[in-house]
Amino acid sequence: MSDEPEILTRDARRPDRTEVTGPEQTDVYDVWEPEPHRARGVTVALVHGGFWREKYDRAHLAPLATALAADGFHVANLEYPRTGMPGGGWPGTADALRGTLAAARADTDLPDPLVLVGHSAGGHLVTWLASEDRVEGLLGVVGLGPVVDLSTADRLHLGDDAARAFLGGTPDEVPDAWEEADPARQRLTAPAALVSGERDDVVPAAVVEAYAATRDAETPLTTATARGADHFDLVDPEAPAYLLVLAEIEELTLP
Repeated sequence: MSDEPEILTRDARRPDRTEVTGPEQTDVYDVWEPEPHRARGVTVALVHGGFWREKYDRAHLAPLATALAADGFHVANLEYPRTGMPGGGWPGTADALRGTLAAARADTDLPDPLVLVGHSAGGHLVTWLASEDRVEGLLGVVGLGPVVDLSTADRLHLGDDAARAFLGGTPDEVPDAWEEADPARQRLTAPAALVSGERDDVVPAAVVEAYAATRDAETPLTTATARGADHFDLVDPEAPAYLLVLAEIEELTLP
């Protein structure tokens, strides 16, 4: 673990509560509540990354969740099954995440206005959710180093061909899965802000650039670059990039 980014193992405030939404160990979300006098009346739902692999779970987003709650947001940190786990892979991962998100939205202690924030593979999932009217009443999504163009991710062999493992084969072997799972092949139907790290070599900015090139002028999309940031700075509240991430979330909550 010594080679892992420090943010992946950093201690953070424990969640105020954890809600179990189904029979699987991944049917769960954690909640951080803001101080009442700072509450903005908006829920931010976090979706972690890790190239859809079992090794990485929601725990490493606890520092980000803690910071966002301190800045006035109600935060739900969502879990989902990953490649190699029961229910993981395509389309099980997406179906399970939608179920957990639905449970969080039904949570009467979480405000209804919702922003989705996803990192890396989680950025893929939240942008997919923001496409084709899959989530009603969504204020928008923020993708952080997001894998939003699966064809580009495959061409660059990101995560040792993680997209192929997630989807169950190559584009030639399972073309329907690649079509159904790729946000770059679908209509974006909620506002999205996609943030790349200037020094991100895990999911380089070329992935967001390829996605943006598929959009027309009517698409509710903005892109931004976090100067000097690497892939994990984007979810590190102690990094300068946090101010940009916070600003992008706040922008989506404006009337």
